[in-house]
Amino acid sequence: MLLYRKYGKTNEMVSVLGFGCMRLPVIGGDPINIDEEQAISMIRHAIDEGVNYIDTAYPYHGKGMAYGGASEPFVAKALKDGYRERVKLATKLPSWLIKTRSDMDKYLNEQLKRLETDTIDFYLVHSLSASTWPILKQAGISEFLDQAIQDGRIKHAGFSFHERVGLFKEIVDYYDWSFCQIQYNYLDENYQAGKEGLKYAAKKGLGIAIMEPLRGGKIAENLPNDALSFFDQADQKRTPVEWALRWVWNHPEVSTALSGMSTMAHVTENLKIAQDAHANSLTEKEITIINQVKSIFKERIKVNCTACAYCMPCPAGVNIPGCFTILNDNFIFGDSPAVRERHKFLYNFRLGTEAHASKCIECGKCESHCPQNISIRKVLHTVKDLYELA
Repeated sequence: MLLYRKYGKTNEMVSVLGFGCMRLPVIGGDPINIDEEQAISMIRHAIDEGVNYIDTAYPYHGKGMAYGGASEPFVAKALKDGYRERVKLATKLPSWLIKTRSDMDKYLNEQLKRLETDTIDFYLVHSLSASTWPILKQAGISEFLDQAIQDGRIKHAGFSFHERVGLFKEIVDYYDWSFCQIQYNYLDENYQAGKEGLKYAAKKGLGIAIMEPLRGGKIAENLPNDALSFFDQADQKRTPVEWALRWVWNHPEVSTALSGMSTMAHVTENLKIAQDAHANSLTEKEITIINQVKSIFKERIKVNCTACAYCMPCPAGVNIPGCFTILNDNFIFGDSPAVRERHKFLYNFRLGTEAHASKCIECGKCESHCPQNISIRKVLHTVKDLYELA
């Protein structure tokens, strides 16, 4: 049976596993072209098995951060036939598009129509940062949230965050938020808001949703052999996915972990793990093992990319997440001549020349949207030097 935890000041009980609708299955590699039959089957199966937290956002499965993506309208379809009444729906105000108080109402009202609902259970101000936060305060974000709660368009107000912990605490203290959403996994324990922010928000009574618990799948698949050897030393045998999710759920401050599931196999595996997701259930030995695995990754990862694709689309056509995945995989699996040649092949013949790092025009648009604050242009130069054929 799926487990539930209290969601902070909302006093709602939410499933420990939430369904993140950012990485749904697509047709032909086109993020806008969601495989609706497969994705609806996945979401409804998850709900039938007890998942009651469905998370989406304005730009998900779209052509860029300035546009409404396909995820919200798709979620409306998935939640027909009585499924909307069985879940708590979360979506997000696109903070980077807000300049005035009226903009806030404009996007919320548009989202209500796109989602075909009268109210949004958990409404987040999306990806707050040092650049967006002052504008939102000046434009009247507090008044907007108060009004939206009062008139019933939203039930609970929260925010998502990809910045430094000092700003996180400032935002927590600014408004009477009910919940927040942060990136947290065993590689990012002290990154962005991190453990310090997790405990700070919990102490203030906020419910906490975790995004990137598997770090975009990076700590779920194709782990280096020396990392797997540490997991093999555990008395209780688990898959890398289970280790990663259990680490997140081991924290009593965490209410729900959002998994961006792309296949029915992901859903089935995640549901099974979530049935035993008790806080403080990992042993001291198991936590030590995870820390040893963490050290292996930390030594090898070259760029802190989670493949969230907020940097996309690139005006010049560069496949930024694709470039960074090849770079990281190269070094995670050992930077030998044979490995380098394999990744050079992947880069030049599978990624496609039209998506190469050398196509970068140095506009910097990608860096303004990157929640990991990666110096994307600099890393693209590294990718070009390593893999592009003369």
